[in-house]
This record gives sequence, C-alpha cells and structure tokens, in this order.
Amino acid sequence: MFSGILISKDDDAQSVAVAEIDEAQLPEGDVTIDVEYSTINYKDGLAITGSSPVVRKFPMVPGIDLAGTVSATTHPDWAVGDKVVLNGWGVGETHWGGLAQKARLNGDWLVPLPAEFTARQAMAIGTAGYTAALCVEALVNFGVTPDQGEVLVTGATGGVGSFAVTLLKKAGFSVAAATGKASEADYLKSLGAETIIDRAELAEKGKPMQKERWAGVVDSVGSFTLANACAQTKYRGAVAACGLAQGPDFPATVMPFILRGVSLLGIDSVMAPRAPRLAAWKRLAADLDVADLDVIGHEIGLSEAIGAASDILAGKIRGRVIVDVNK
Repeated sequence: MFSGILISKDDDAQSVAVAEIDEAQLPEGDVTIDVEYSTINYKDGLAITGSSPVVRKFPMVPGIDLAGTVSATTHPDWAVGDKVVLNGWGVGETHWGGLAQKARLNGDWLVPLPAEFTARQAMAIGTAGYTAALCVEALVNFGVTPDQGEVLVTGATGGVGSFAVTLLKKAGFSVAAATGKASEADYLKSLGAETIIDRAELAEKGKPMQKERWAGVVDSVGSFTLANACAQTKYRGAVAACGLAQGPDFPATVMPFILRGVSLLGIDSVMAPRAPRLAAWKRLAADLDVADLDVIGHEIGLSEAIGAASDILAGKIRGRVIVDVNK
C-alpha cells in the first residue's frame, strides 16, 4: 500500500482525498518509480478542484510532474536505482501521475535527473521551469539575440514566468517582467528583471499595431495580453506562447505577422519529443543557480496539496509549490 491523492467521480460529482492505494491498482507501464517529490501546477489545480475537465479517466492520481528512483523496470533504457524526471505526457489526465508515493509509467516518457539537481530541486523546476526553458530555447534557436533589445515575460511571478526571467537573464538578455503584483517587484528584480511593467498595460484590447518594444516575448497568459505583446514586438521578432492564464482566446489581427514579420512560436510541453526535452533540461542544468530554487519554490506535504490546488487557481501562490509525497 502507498499514499496518494485520488480523484473519483460518481454521478457527475467529483471527490478528491488522500487515500491508501494498493500497488496492484497502478496502471500499465514498464517502469515503476518510488516518487520522492511532485508539484502543484495550474493544470493540477484544475484537475484537483474539478474546475475544468482536465481528468479524462477516473479514478485518477493527479500530478503532471514527478522525480524519483526506478524501483522496477523492463525498459531497456532504465535500470533499478536510476534517478528520473517526468513532465507531461498526459500523466494526471489520462494516466496516473506524480502526487503519490509510487508511479508506473512508460519508460519512453522519462528523462534522466540531471546530476546538478536533487529530486527536490528538479520539482522546484518542474513543468514550469521546463516549459520556460523550452520557450527560451525556441527564441534563441529562432535567432533572437540580446543586442536586439528587451525580451518581455508576461505572468512573470508565476512558475513559468519566474524561470523565464532568470533563464533569459543568464542568457544575456535584458528582461522586462509584466505582473499584476506591484509588491513583487523586488522578487522579480532578484531573478534578473530590469524593468517591471503593470500587466494592466497589456490586459485590455489594444491597437492592432503598436510601438515596437520587444525583441522577443515569453507569454504564459494568452488573450489580450498575447495580442498586445505581438502588436508591440519588433520587426522580425518572435513570441513564444505557452499558456492561457488570462484566456485561450487570441483577439488579434494578422498585421504584426505580415507587416513586421513577427513570428508566433507555439510551445507545447506535454507531448514534446525527447530531443527538445533533453535540450531544455541541459539549459536548466547549465544556467540555473540552485540558490534561486529556494526563492522560487516552497515545500508542502501531500496532505496540503489539495488546499494548494485552490490557492494556485486563485492566484495566491508565487513561484513553485514542491510536494514531498512522503510527508
């Protein structure tokens, strides 16, 4: 038996609780993992609260991230004792996820835990940091360079935003951070932001073409914020879009794309192939100061994760929530 958060559904009513689960109930997979740490992401918040139909199968163990040690395997790439990380691949949605003491998964979904990080530090990074690294990789590979001007990060006090700020700074960029929390200016500056922008400047309908400001953008917000960011991006700049905190709509025109050659780069972290995953974790290992992880993340126990799910949806959480599933 092991402990885990279990989401159940009966007659259209969802219930969620910390439960004792028989190992025989674990889903199919060729690698079994003793989970050490998981996280609470925005998607986990939606799943646990039932605010959005994230969970596709019931019962479900939520948690789109995990880090731990292989305890059993028939997969050729993994041996017992290997330290591994998982992000995405539909875990916590269609396959049992990381908010439990054990997980059984497809070994193709796993990447090695970088030697530079502990399991706890990897989950301080989690999907948020991994997604931010995918965004920075996309901008750099596109050809955005520090000499071209500032890079804007929206939703900057969130998990993705926090990591994007620090990774961009480490890559040599001047970073402008947009936030609705003026009290967090010092936090953002400590991560590397040089300019703080009130998110209200971007959150309402704007002109299709606006003053050129940004060489690149990392956007985790969507809706009017993304539309305005595109309208303010410099000639042949690029916008990496990875989230929808404001909304999934995109109330924009094609004008920035056809008149300024702006490129909109879609960033998917869930089903990303192995090569970009490894590149993202390589960037994180090379560029992250592990001391920043203590600033970005705070730890809770498994029993506190259900409450944290509501808090993250209410915008009450700064940075990352690390879940010690054995506490």
